[in-house]
Amino acid sequence: MKPEPPRPRDVAPGDVEALARLHALAFPFEPWDRNSLASLVALPAMRARVIDGAQRAPSGFLLALVVAGEAEILTLCVAPDARRRGVARALLADLAALAREAKAPRLVLEVAADNGPALKLYASCGFAPIGRRAGYYRRGDAPPVDAVMLAREF
Repeated sequence: MKPEPPRPRDVAPGDVEALARLHALAFPFEPWDRNSLASLVALPAMRARVIDGAQRAPSGFLLALVVAGEAEILTLCVAPDARRRGVARALLADLAALAREAKAPRLVLEVAADNGPALKLYASCGFAPIGRRAGYYRRGDAPPVDAVMLAREF
């Protein structure tokens, strides 16, 4: 019997500290601190979803704005020890359902051009490239990396 996929839930105010730690792990050159995440989660149009792991530590989370007929993923983070276990797919499927309920015809996001695993995941979930932002991501002293803009139409 195949294990049941992880189930997302709404982010609660008490989750923000742990989400900030996870974001720093996933994006060490561009981490969002607790205050930034708390402000984002509080936005009325924000869909903030988390999947719990062991001891209720987050396995992954997703923040997306769903407004004006579009859903934009701001961040998707998965803990290193939870990768390749369906967490990102569950979060993306959950957001797709929320976006459809809100009558958003598509999901959009940006991902670093050198993030092969993320690009492969998004392609397998129906996202396609729609543009590119040159030098969008800064990573310390390394050369900037382009952002690939992706969209999934419903």
